Formats: sequence, structure tokens, C-alpha cells
Amino acid sequence: MTGEIGVAVIGAGMVGRAHAAAYRDAASLYELGGPTARLVAIADLHEPFATDAARRFGYEKAETDWRRVIDDPAVHAVSVAVANNLHREITVAALEQGKHVLCEKPLAPTIADAQAMVDAASRATGSVDAVGFTFRRSPAVAAIKQQVEERLGPVRHFVGNYWCDYGFDPRRPISWRYQGGPGSGVLADIGSHLTDLAEFFCGETVGVHGTTMATLIKDRPRPLGMAMGHAGGVELSDLRDPVENEDVCTFTSSYANGAVGTFALSRVAYGHANTLRFDLFCERGTASFDLNRPAEFSIIDDVPDRAGNGARTVSIGPWHPYVGGGLPMDFPTVGHGQNDFFAFQARAFLDQIGGLDRLPPCPDMAHGLHNLRVLDSVTKAASV
Repeated sequence: MTGEIGVAVIGAGMVGRAHAAAYRDAASLYELGGPTARLVAIADLHEPFATDAARRFGYEKAETDWRRVIDDPAVHAVSVAVANNLHREITVAALEQGKHVLCEKPLAPTIADAQAMVDAASRATGSVDAVGFTFRRSPAVAAIKQQVEERLGPVRHFVGNYWCDYGFDPRRPISWRYQGGPGSGVLADIGSHLTDLAEFFCGETVGVHGTTMATLIKDRPRPLGMAMGHAGGVELSDLRDPVENEDVCTFTSSYANGAVGTFALSRVAYGHANTLRFDLFCERGTASFDLNRPAEFSIIDDVPDRAGNGARTVSIGPWHPYVGGGLPMDFPTVGHGQNDFFAFQARAFLDQIGGLDRLPPCPDMAHGLHNLRVLDSVTKAASV
């Protein structure tokens, strides 16, 4: 497809809105002449969420049944941005209808579910299948990747932390994020991103060791009514349900190139709303990234002489990946953030559907299945 692509987003919660805005913005990014998005529909079981998102982001209609979206001939591509346990049913149905599908990470709650989705994608000849690992679209992350390949040399040690505080308050209500067995909590939710970034730099994971998981808040209140995102401020019941998965997870890993990884994940890290940070210790230097300062990275190498050597901050500009033509003001130090990563991803997804290779392609569902196998290894390492 090289003309107009009808797009829909299934799920109007926090991440669904990010996808909805991304398709709206994608038409203005990079070289013109590629496929454009017709904003057809937003679907959510909770009608007020669907209606609000459709109006807010300029979609033609709101739906409360995702089946009407995938049955709609005007819809050619869908983003699946709902609770993990719904990914398989919706994705398989959409692929069987010949739709292009971009599914949020983690791809599915189980390896069996993910395998079924990969099998459906392999049968859907002509359909693009993708999974949303948006941090690969960070200009700073992509720039560090270039530095590793061109200057710093192979990674020897990846140290990654992803700390959030959405679960620190025991009054935050129970939701699907807190239900499921070990590994379906903070590991699947945000650890899927960090393990993917480690492989982005180090190559394939070959071993996982020494996992520790802890559930620090044992039960949570039931919400009274529908809640969006991490559900702060919603009215609560006096009834509480058990938390079934982990709040904290730490582990180490090894990679095919000989590198070692060290990871710390938390959803109860008070004061850290969304702190993703990593340090790469390479053969000939070090590079670091902190999502709290997304438009820069730091680097230490042997370019300055010893008397003046040390860490220096690099401000991201149009000479780095994704910035030139990817921001309305593509000027150094102007800044960007995580919402922009979704727009870059949407542009790449549309280009893939159009048969263009102007941007790195989105990882496919087979990659999402691989990521789940890594997470499964992390979980199993907690029991030995």
C-alpha cells in the first residue's frame, strides 16, 4: 500500500492514546510521499474513553467492540494497546482479516499465546506484523548504538535500571497489571523494554542468573468504576484482592558476545515516575543514557588527552538518528520525549506497510516471542 492507510487503535487507555496521537503526527514526519494515515476508529470497552480519545486525536468514530474495528473494510492497520491477556485474541483475529498489526509489548502473557500470534502472522501473507519496543526509536539510544559500532567497541557490561513509582501506594487499586503469576508484574511491564535494549546493544541473551523477585504490597483495593493508566485518584472499595506478581525484580544475564548484564526493576520506587537508565561499559569507552534527560547522552572515550579526559554530555541534534525531519523544530537542545518515540514508530510501521525502507523496521512478532522467552528465563532463574 502506497496511498492512504486506514488505521485504528484498539484500547483508549494510557498507551492507546500514545498510539492514537502517533498516527496523527506521523504524516508530518520525514520525507513526504510515503503512505498517509486515515484515522478511522478508536475502540475501547469503556465508551467514554473511546469517545474522548476519538475526539481528542481526530478519529472518525469510536467503538466499544474491537470486532467491529477489524471487520471494517476501511481499516487496514491496527494497533493493539490493551491488557496483555487480550493481545492474542485480538491480534490473531485481525491478522486473519488481513490487517497489518502493531501489538504493544510484551507480546502476550505466555509463550504459548505468543507462538499462536507468530503462527497467525506467518499465515497472513502480505500483512506486516510488529511489536512495539519504542525505546529503540529514541534518538539518543540510537546515537549510542552508532557510537558503540563506530568508536566504543563491543559492550562488555550493560547495567540497566528501570524504576517506576506507579505501585508504591498501597491504595492504588488492583488491575490487570497486578494479576498473573511470577514474571507478569514489573518484569513483563517494564523489564521487557530493558531486556530488549540490552539485546539491542549486546546481541542475543544466552543465560540468565540469580533472579530475585519480591511482592512488597500484598493486596490492593478494588476500584469503583473504570480507571485509566495507573489509576491514581479513582474511588476505592473496602474489598481488597491479592497481588499475584512481583513489585521488584533483579537479575544478571550473559550474551553471545561475552557481555554481562545487570538489571534492577521496580514499580514501587518512590519518586521515580519513569526512570529508565543504562550504562554501557565497552571495550574502548563508556556511554550512558537517562530517560529523565532524553535529549542527551554521556560518553567517555580516548579522544581527549588524559589531562582533559572525562565524561562529556552530547546534546542530540539533527545529525543524530530520528531528529532531522522527525521534530517540528529539529534543532539541537530543543528537546523531545517518549511520546515522540511512538510517532517515529508509527511512521516506520506505515512505511513498512507501504514497502519503504526509509527507517529501521519495527521488530516483528517473532522478536516479541523471543523477548518473552528471555523473560521466562529470568522468571525460572528465581526458582533455582
